This record gives sequence, C-alpha cells and structure tokens, in this order.
Amino acid sequence: MDRILLLEDGSMFKGKGFGSLIDTIGEVVFTTGVTGYQEIITDQSYNGQMIVFNYPSIGNTGINRNDYESIEPTCKAVIVKEFARVPSNWHSQMNLDEFLKNKKIPGITGVDTRKLMHLLQKKGVMRGTIVDAQDDFKHAFDQLKATVLPIQQVEQVSTSRAYVSPGNGRNISVIDFGLKHSLLKELNKRNCQVTVLPYDTSAESILNLEPDGVLLTNGPGNPNDLPAVLTMIQTIQSKVPLFATGLGHQLLALANGCTVVKMKVGHRGLNHPVKDLASGDFYLTAQNHGFLVDYDSIDQTVLAVSHIELNDGSIEGIKHRHLPSFSVQFNPDAGPGPHDATHVFDQFMVVVDDWKEKKGV
Repeated sequence: MDRILLLEDGSMFKGKGFGSLIDTIGEVVFTTGVTGYQEIITDQSYNGQMIVFNYPSIGNTGINRNDYESIEPTCKAVIVKEFARVPSNWHSQMNLDEFLKNKKIPGITGVDTRKLMHLLQKKGVMRGTIVDAQDDFKHAFDQLKATVLPIQQVEQVSTSRAYVSPGNGRNISVIDFGLKHSLLKELNKRNCQVTVLPYDTSAESILNLEPDGVLLTNGPGNPNDLPAVLTMIQTIQSKVPLFATGLGHQLLALANGCTVVKMKVGHRGLNHPVKDLASGDFYLTAQNHGFLVDYDSIDQTVLAVSHIELNDGSIEGIKHRHLPSFSVQFNPDAGPGPHDATHVFDQFMVVVDDWKEKKGV
C-alpha cells in the first residue's frame, strides 16, 4: 500500500507500508546504528517516537527471542529505505514485517532516509504522521499540527508492580523509568539480587528493602516532567550508593540543582566517542537521548563532570563530590552497541562494596 510520511514543516516522503497499516503520529528521530535494529525498536526510550534508520537495509537477520530490550515496544513507527523480507539467521523466528504486525507498529519503506536525516539535522526533530497516500493531506496536516505529544511517557513504560530478578550477591534496587533487559543482564552477570521497582516508588519503600545500591534506569521523555522523583533521589543518594544511566542520569542532575535542556537533534546511535576524564580513556558508546545536562548549571562544589562526548563536548557523566552517587548519559549495557563501557557496572560494584565495608555491613 502506498503511504506518506508527513512532517510538521510540510515535508512529504513517499513510500510503501509494511508492518501495521494504521495511521500514527509521533516525534520523528533518527538513529545511525548499523546493527541492532531489534534492540533499538524494543528500547522503551523510543516511546512515542518514529524511528528513522539511517542504515539503508534493515531486518536482514530477522527477529529472535534473545534480542528483546522489552516485550512490548512502544515506538510509534519504523521508517527505512528498505527492509529484508527474507532474513538470513538460524536464530530468526520471524521477519521484521511480521514482528511489526504483531506489535501493531506501522512501518514505511522506500523512503529517502538520507534526505530525511539531513532535514532533521538541519531543522531538528519534528512531529510526523504516516497516512495512506489517498488520504486527505490537508486534514492529516491539520491533525498533526493540533496534536500535543504526551508528557507522561515514563508512566506508560515503567513496571506497575515490583518484581525480583534473582541472584546471590549484592542487593540492588532498580528504579524502572523504561529499563532495557540488557541492563538487568549486566547486573545478573555480577550475581546481584535485583528488585525492579515502579518509577514512583517512595524513598521510604526503597530503603525498607535495605538495598546495597540503587540504580536509576534509562527511559523516555523529558526529565523535567518528573518533579516528584527528585525528592526520592535526594533522599536515596544520602543513604546508599546510587548509579544512573540515560534518563536516570538527567534526573540525578536535576535532583542536584542542574538544568536539563532539549537537544536540537539528540544522540542516537552506536558509535559515539566518549572520554573518561579521570582515566583519560576513550571508548565508543551506544546512546539514545534527546536531552542533556547544561554545563553552566552545574554547581562545581557538588558535582564533577566525569565523561564528555568528543563530537560536541556535551556532558556524558557526572559524579557527586561528597556522596557515593554517579551517572552516565550513554548506555553502558551495550544492547545493542560496543562493549567498551560495560566496566561502568564494575565501578558501581566497587562503590557498593566500599560503602558496605565502611558501614560494617
């Protein structure tokens, strides 16, 4: 079926529909990742967004049971130059078209994704809609301009009930803002007893679990929409070691007086170079974020910048100067992406163990 991607600036991109053929509206963003499309699509940080894949051919290895970052993805659409109808991988259980149909996610193929990406780089991310080619474009455009994108995105993707991912070691409480399964895998590799909690869990409830450490996960949306979470973080960070990634990093910064602002384009891809300022080491990282911590808003007596992005100098990590709390903006769990930064989880374990030793636990 002929379909059209229509952007809020009036730009139109023609293509063919695949996956679900429903109409959809969302924020159009692009990722530069060459591989890992299944992990990208199922990453809850893409909640409400229409994902443009910069790499021209997507779906070559199909869909398999090991590469889900969430069971029910909540992205709004998948936009590609072309998709593989016949995948080649012995792990594959279905092709991308079948997967998107099952998850009720619309796709559009045949789009000039290079032109689309350059447009987004120039003008910034925009709202977009995918409709049938025979639809009334004026009505579709009016609907698009009138649509206000949802702000309670974390509420849509966070677990509603606590659950345990068993282990035999450190007791870690994970606050779910839209976590990726690969994050839990990294904790399980380190024999952690993990309790995953809803995003709005109170500090009292968390501390009643007597955690050895707390992890704030990645997630979608604007961190400024979660003011109630900041009080919880301020209490927790003064009681137990705290580590945060992605959205959690931004929330930790806000809880310590920083300002977080929306980026024109955002960082979404698997090859973003980051420098660790303490060690001087460089490594490639997976990233998926549209907000960043404003450097000028940091109180240098409270927080220290620990990592920077080498392409644009933006903040990729912070560390509390007086408390055992630190965070990174990138995705150290590498699902998908390079494994250069998985050692950050080891650093968290060291902080937890040092704290327990000092407390005599």
